[in-house]
Amino acid sequence: MSQSSAVPPFFFHLLADRRGKPRALLIDVDGAGCAPALREQVGEPAFVALGQRITGLFHADIDGALAAALEQAGWKPMAPQSLYRAGDANFAAALPAAALWIGGDWCLAPPPQQPAGQSASRALALQLVQLVAADADNHEIEALLRRDPTLSYNLLRLVNSLGVGVMGRRITSFSQAIMILGRQQLRRWLNLMLFSARAGDARSVMLLARVTMRARTLELLARIGGLDKATQEQSFMAGMFSLIGALFGMPLAEVLAPLALSPALSGALLRREGELGAMLALVETAERGDMAALAQMLEQMQLSATEFNDVMVEAADWMLDTLRDNQAGGHA
Repeated sequence: MSQSSAVPPFFFHLLADRRGKPRALLIDVDGAGCAPALREQVGEPAFVALGQRITGLFHADIDGALAAALEQAGWKPMAPQSLYRAGDANFAAALPAAALWIGGDWCLAPPPQQPAGQSASRALALQLVQLVAADADNHEIEALLRRDPTLSYNLLRLVNSLGVGVMGRRITSFSQAIMILGRQQLRRWLNLMLFSARAGDARSVMLLARVTMRARTLELLARIGGLDKATQEQSFMAGMFSLIGALFGMPLAEVLAPLALSPALSGALLRREGELGAMLALVETAERGDMAALAQMLEQMQLSATEFNDVMVEAADWMLDTLRDNQAGGHA
């Protein structure tokens, strides 16, 4: 490990408000006698700024010195009775009066029956994501875009809203829009469109937040692990595709079957194989709250807890940017 193993890793659990919208981050840390370095880390500008963008919470029984550092950074203790763990999206009727925050994997539960048009649009967005990830020719991407008026309209609206038209001229062709956006921004937009809110699906915004944070975390872990750009891109895709089954309410293998995924990506998603699979398993371990196992896995991967914590802050910040873009686009 490149830094002291005495520093414990932390993880952010995303919490929804009583309406099911992502509104808080609950920090999870195996923090008995937390190292001074961790207390310094939560006082760093990036951590403090994150708590200014979204409500930052910590368990009331956390290590006292760490609790004081978190409060100094603007984070707040969470009363146990204020958290309700939901198993599906129909939690409203069962909510206790004291519950302020909704946790659990309710957004991963099977979705309601979707109208045929919405389902087809999501399937097409998934194909577009794959084309972009494979660095396909712009003409292939444009041809697929033309098959969905909603996606086409939203792409042109995005490009024109950015004020990128030359000398005030509006962009009206897909090829122009794709070239102006660039592949990285196009990938981000497609991720947004794939998981963005759909009528009748109360899970959408929370699921978007979960998948965005997971995908960005994997991408950043690949980067600090010294993996090349192509593997970093695949890591992002692994994070996003890992929750595709929940999005469609189908077994993951069934959703992935029509896609020509690389053996490395397919092995990671279906069997947790290789470097991608190890990183995905690492993030899933953190999501389950098994902080002791997380620390062991980080050590095996020769990543320090300090590096992982920095990744969590950056991934959470990126997730909030995505939610902001989603709301600005009128999808939330």
